[in-house]
Amino acid sequence: MAEWGLFLSSFLAATLLPGGSEIALLAYLHEYPQHVSVALILATVGNTLGGLSSYLLGRLIPERATHLTPRAHAWLNRFGSPALLLAWAPVIGDALCVLAGAVRLPAWPAAIYMALGKALRYAVIALPWWYGV
Repeated sequence: MAEWGLFLSSFLAATLLPGGSEIALLAYLHEYPQHVSVALILATVGNTLGGLSSYLLGRLIPERATHLTPRAHAWLNRFGSPALLLAWAPVIGDALCVLAGAVRLPAWPAAIYMALGKALRYAVIALPWWYGV
């Protein structure tokens, strides 16, 4: 049951809804310190799927509407999918996922970079549990 809570919290935190999956991850690790790998997988998959839901919402935006944010549009076109390594970042991460969909970045590379950035963030948070806090 706690696993579903971590997954759902991670998913919702990556959508346009407010929320912090880091607290859920820390709570899970506090209760189940022996399940660090499970926690990282659940949080990463949930958060990535939430980010992809924002990406899909961005796909619904007409591509010509992305020119309303010319600096962000130019920045994302310059860096491409690797920019989604920052999809975990507070405030800009959700918008970045939406914009990535709106400018039609390729889905698979976007998903891979998004997952990698999110996994690295969770790994840093969980690092003490790997060393037996």
